[in-house]
Amino acid sequence: MLTSSEKQQLEDQGFLAFPDFFSPEQVAAFNARVEELFALEGDGAGSEFKTESGARRIANAVDKGEIFEHVIQTPQILEAIAVVLGPDFKLSSLNIRSANPHNGCAQPLHVDSGALPDALGNSVCNSVWMLDDFTERNGALRVVPGSHKWFRIPEPGAKPEGEMLVTGKAGTVVVMNAHLWHGGSENFTGQQRRAMHVYYTRGDKPQQQYQKRLVRPEVQARMSPLGRRLLALDDPRNDELSATGSGASGFMK
Repeated sequence: MLTSSEKQQLEDQGFLAFPDFFSPEQVAAFNARVEELFALEGDGAGSEFKTESGARRIANAVDKGEIFEHVIQTPQILEAIAVVLGPDFKLSSLNIRSANPHNGCAQPLHVDSGALPDALGNSVCNSVWMLDDFTERNGALRVVPGSHKWFRIPEPGAKPEGEMLVTGKAGTVVVMNAHLWHGGSENFTGQQRRAMHVYYTRGDKPQQQYQKRLVRPEVQARMSPLGRRLLALDDPRNDELSATGSGASGFMK
């Protein structure tokens, strides 16, 4: 489904946007469920993973509605993830991040889970599903194209040349090599800026959120074979990684 030029952009620049990937009706359905979850979880929203000053969060979304179960299995996005990670990968986490109005801060540049490529290559890849328009004023994703090839993490306060904002309409999906230097920008507007972050990792690495423990048995039981593979429900490597406590950490958008 991907063209050779799209694959090349992922390789060279470290990110690829799919405009109008999901419909306005789907955007509305996702946002309705997201706002229900924020209302239900209140001050504890996102606490399974982390909370963040200046943003609302929902964690472990696979367990919080069938609408999210389907997202992790989207074929075109999975093809793009495989360009970065190869064929052996799994879901690391599915979180929601909503940059608060006038939040007064930009997220530091980072690489997801603090990970760098290793002898086997890339190990982390993220997809950002825009639930609101991403503009130059409302906390859009900022990236440093090509930085996934630098094999180092950004120092605190880093302001490298070439940093750019990734803007787009709600319904856009951005697949990003998560070794790329990136972060959320400041929201100067009076509205929330919401996005889903469907984050994958290589099969030999730990999940950021151990899905076999976090996802309820009834949800696991209705997952398709592909869904079970992506959640690593039947992968003994994943159980061993969890048992050793080698879970991932670090910023997520």
